[in-house]
Amino acid sequence: MNKILPGYARQVAPDFTPLANKEPKDEKGVSFPDIFKEMINNTNDLQAQAGAIAEQFVLGEVTDIHDVMIAAEEAGVALDLVMEIRNKLIEAYQELMRMPV
Repeated sequence: MNKILPGYARQVAPDFTPLANKEPKDEKGVSFPDIFKEMINNTNDLQAQAGAIAEQFVLGEVTDIHDVMIAAEEAGVALDLVMEIRNKLIEAYQELMRMPV
């Protein structure tokens, strides 16, 4: 999970290195649904962090608008990534359904 640390560079996309370092459950490795669930959870965490830092800004606890904007953009980019992956999955499914048997 990415932490909100003012003044430090943060990742724009969710951090998936824990998935890469997981021990495989079987010989196939980590399954795609597990990766997608982790992406959604990380995106949700980024959205929550962006909301929290925006709330802190409104309350006057955070005075740097740049941190607020960066957190909001990180959450937006992560959400866009998840939505594009979802759209590609739907397109692939629809293409498979159109194939003659």
